[in-house]
Amino acid sequence: MSRWGDSARMAVGTLTTVPVPAPRVIDRRVAGGAMLLAPLAALPLAVAAGLVVAAGQALHLPSLATAALALGAVALGSRGLHLDGLADTADGLGASYDRAKALDVMRRGDSGPTGVASLVFVLLVQVGALTAAGPVTAAAGVLIGRCTLSLACARGVPSARPEGLGATVAGSVPRTAAIAVGITAAGLATLLPGLPWWRGPLAVVLAYAVAAALLWRCTKRLGGVTGDVLGAGVEVAVAAALLALV
Repeated sequence: MSRWGDSARMAVGTLTTVPVPAPRVIDRRVAGGAMLLAPLAALPLAVAAGLVVAAGQALHLPSLATAALALGAVALGSRGLHLDGLADTADGLGASYDRAKALDVMRRGDSGPTGVASLVFVLLVQVGALTAAGPVTAAAGVLIGRCTLSLACARGVPSARPEGLGATVAGSVPRTAAIAVGITAAGLATLLPGLPWWRGPLAVVLAYAVAAALLWRCTKRLGGVTGDVLGAGVEVAVAAALLALV
């Protein structure tokens, strides 16, 4: 129970701006637990997105403005962590086929044209999908994207660097546990109100497929995952999930 408490604190403290005490210890077991608990830790972000969409609809705001405000609330509640990861990952993959140079570009933190363009494209997809989403759909898309973190940190996925967040969480989640998260997400998604029973599981499958494709590409090009790659995977998974849900 103590280990899971540390995992919960790590998940909430890393993925949201909700103030929590620091974990007493962070090791690979704690890190793996944090990635498994990521969807639960992201519940405040999902609730925020759903509330913004509900408020926008109640006030008859333009759907485009409502969608942008909902995504802004999620970005604010997560410190823009995943958006930053998406931009850095795109810059690294677009900079060079040399692994060391690509990782150096990602480490710098400033966004180049490839990173900015990738941010714009992915956010356009998310905003466009959210214009047709209801509160529950918006919340579900946020949570499904976070479910894929356990996939990216499953056993056998290496770290691209010997240090950093990626090194802490890479390979820390047992494969059976990562599979269980996906199956659970697909099962719960059948219960989404107002949708055909199959649409929720389809969103989970597409989100995992897109995240897995990015993971494969980054593992091949960079030698493994980094914290930036994890963030990029979340953002593309959210985009795919929202598209399927609407």
